[in-house]
Amino acid sequence: MIKKGLKVKILTGRDKSKEGEVIEIDRRNNRAKVKGINIVKKHVKTTKEKKGGIISKENFIHLSNLKIIESIKKEQAKK
Repeated sequence: MIKKGLKVKILTGRDKSKEGEVIEIDRRNNRAKVKGINIVKKHVKTTKEKKGGIISKENFIHLSNLKIIESIKKEQAKK
């Protein structure tokens, strides 16, 4: 089972064979965000509080396209 904080490998897509840490999970849609993977550009409109522009952020990847490499919690326990 893929959980937040696990190290995973990407199996398909443009980021194939890259590795990263799971930072967020959407159980309802079976998707996860991986740090530094599946970067998309989002156009943000200017508001009174925030300046607009184009920002890059991670997007969700389906869980079937991820493979668990090892748990970060297990690494910390070994040290």
